[in-house]
Amino acid sequence: MVPGRVFETTGHQRLKRARALHSQQQWMRKTNMGHHLILGELEDYLTGEILADTADERFRQEIARLLVAEKGYGRAEIAARRKLPVNAGPNSAVVPVDFVVSLQGRICMVVRFGPGSVVTRQRSTLAAARLIAGQSIPVVVVTNGQTADILDGATGKRIGEGLAAVPRRSELAQMAERHRFEPISTERLEKEARIVYAFEVDGACPCDDTICRMDPSKT
Repeated sequence: MVPGRVFETTGHQRLKRARALHSQQQWMRKTNMGHHLILGELEDYLTGEILADTADERFRQEIARLLVAEKGYGRAEIAARRKLPVNAGPNSAVVPVDFVVSLQGRICMVVRFGPGSVVTRQRSTLAAARLIAGQSIPVVVVTNGQTADILDGATGKRIGEGLAAVPRRSELAQMAERHRFEPISTERLEKEARIVYAFEVDGACPCDDTICRMDPSKT
């Protein structure tokens, strides 16, 4: 996959691609091969970095294309695979955050991907967004690559549904102008960290090597 490749603009083409990827992912789960099975290598759309080709990564690449080619974000405004340190009492881990979108140097949107239900990932994604920004942000997106819930980063309320509802760059800029980027207290951040740890670390798939669990005896 080469950066700058022409984006498939029609909804029919995108839906066809998403369905094919979803079918492949479902087959691998039924055969106990897992969604982390490495199929080869691919080139990251945003950076050109060579990554392991998995069903999940293919969805992430489609999301990156959506953000750049359809929603108008610059590649430099999107940080992919951000590593988020999470400390929950004696437990520590590093959790990946798929996409962090910044406008004029300020985090304005966080996008997290995960297969399956988007509803069950809403709370942990909100918590991760608050941890990584240290303050409330305008928009949080939870997606499985086929649909998405668009959440108000301050209240957690759903303000949109579907990938088409992901705000364009111009829309996010307007939302950021109106948003109060309120700092989050240390006590609140500790609670958010426990939520992220419970959902993303304790509840992680055993084959998920994207999460780094830290040995409490060595921290």
